[in-house]
Amino acid sequence: VLVVRYKSPKPRRREESENYYLSIDEKHERQRLGRLEDAATVDLSIVVPAYNEEERLPVLLEDVRAYVQTRRKTEPGFSYELIIMDDGSTDKTLDVAMEYARMHGMRELKGVKHVINRGKGGAVTQGIQSAMGRYVMFCDADGATRFGDIDALLAHAKEAQRDGLVIAIGSRNNQALSDTVVERSHIRAFLQWGFHTYVTILGVRGVRDTQCGFKLFSRSAARLIFPNMHVERFIFDIEILLLARYQHIPVVEVPVNWHEVAGSKMSIVRDSVQMALDLLAVRLNYLLGSWKIAPSTSRPDISPTPSAEQF
Repeated sequence: VLVVRYKSPKPRRREESENYYLSIDEKHERQRLGRLEDAATVDLSIVVPAYNEEERLPVLLEDVRAYVQTRRKTEPGFSYELIIMDDGSTDKTLDVAMEYARMHGMRELKGVKHVINRGKGGAVTQGIQSAMGRYVMFCDADGATRFGDIDALLAHAKEAQRDGLVIAIGSRNNQALSDTVVERSHIRAFLQWGFHTYVTILGVRGVRDTQCGFKLFSRSAARLIFPNMHVERFIFDIEILLLARYQHIPVVEVPVNWHEVAGSKMSIVRDSVQMALDLLAVRLNYLLGSWKIAPSTSRPDISPTPSAEQF
């Protein structure tokens, strides 16, 4: 147990400066972020983890802006926030985001700067814990998934939700979901197959594509998932699904249009090995009771310590 605890992922505490965001408001002052536990104030929160994405981020920003413009033609009252989580970038990622917001009048864009790099999972977790949407999502900064596919996720989420709880995840698995449009290198496809097999062996079943960076949560589901997150690296998607399974949150997979984008920050060999080790640590920590589920007044039936059968 001590070895597992020592080798396990450990999230760091949020720095005070990370509780504030930049926007293009008239005062040009940092403003305090919202809190997930508060009541929603917008329809959709979009959280974008970004590390050294000054070149690729504008593609996503343009995609989001086009989507909002189209949606508001039929739904003028649609409201959203776009939270860019600059995860300790050494380039001009946040500057690029803020300049785009100024050029296009995107007052909904909020820029947050991490003091040091946390990892994708840490950036997503902190962003969602500050989100104010009735639905909350995260998507990758590279624009690999067509943002307009969020409509399909929302439609499936509304059909699948129970007691206000649901998670809808994009899937790039074109064998299981024939409508998915995928352009992916052979090596990446092979590694995804191997990783999926490993994930299945360790107990995450029923989900074909665990790692797609395009996931949507009802606000109630996000409140049950993200306060319990421990993993800050790439394997955080698996912890999300484990927590959803244990807390009986419906999960629905939805086909998305996805293409591989050059410039990935992920080292295929190194990060694949690290993900495998992190996944084993996550599984063992929950099984051994080292990590517990935070009590929730909305789910009094959930024990803080899962049994082996439940996890």
